[in-house]
Amino acid sequence: MSIIFLTGSTQGLGRATAEHLIAQGHQVVLHARSTERLASIVDIRPKACDVVVGDLNEISGIYQIAEQVNKIGQMNAVIHNAGVYASEMSLNADGYSSTFMVNTLAPYLLTALIQQPERLIYLSSSMHYEGNVSLQDIEWKLRRWNSSAAYSDSKLFVTTLALAVARKWPHVLSHAVDPGWVPTRMGGANAPDDQTMGHLTQSWLAVAPASEIGNNGGYWHHLQRQLPHRAASDIQFQDSLMVKLAELTEMRLFQP
Repeated sequence: MSIIFLTGSTQGLGRATAEHLIAQGHQVVLHARSTERLASIVDIRPKACDVVVGDLNEISGIYQIAEQVNKIGQMNAVIHNAGVYASEMSLNADGYSSTFMVNTLAPYLLTALIQQPERLIYLSSSMHYEGNVSLQDIEWKLRRWNSSAAYSDSKLFVTTLALAVARKWPHVLSHAVDPGWVPTRMGGANAPDDQTMGHLTQSWLAVAPASEIGNNGGYWHHLQRQLPHRAASDIQFQDSLMVKLAELTEMRLFQP
């Protein structure tokens, strides 16, 4: 059985993924944004391996999360499930929007800070196809705020991160997953996709035999490989984005 760390596991897809993996007999390390959010997982917490607390919208919180996970031990898999769709532009204490911070910078930093697992899964979105390939203002500090465009950008970046990890660390199975537009708190009650299918792909990628999954660096939707945005597979774009994220975080993920 595997030990798996799952960000954003107090509700929605994260909670459903955690429940599914626990039911299969795997050890799951849950994550809550704050101690107050622990109340929402009191029913599954006794079944979990452990729980860590920290705010992915703060760089200090990301470091705290990584420290707690590393104290528990090396993970077999890390699922970067947490995501934010912010309707309004508001900067956190580090000067970034929550959309960019949670959806892009947090997965990047956690990938760098947590002991390297055997598998990494990053939650993407079909909206990544609308992402802007320009890296001139990826923080949205110069452009007029557009919540949909900012979300699309952040998901293009995290998809690119997943594929860059697969290329740079071929010994680590790294994949991106589009869970679909599902009726979670973020997706809304009228979202058309099936919530069960929404969590099955990332659960499967975390524990399935590597021979069943196939080639590294996939982009998946409902257990099927899809073609990602062309830029996400472009080596030059991958490298440029990794340099940019390293500059912003002062943390280099890959050696030059």
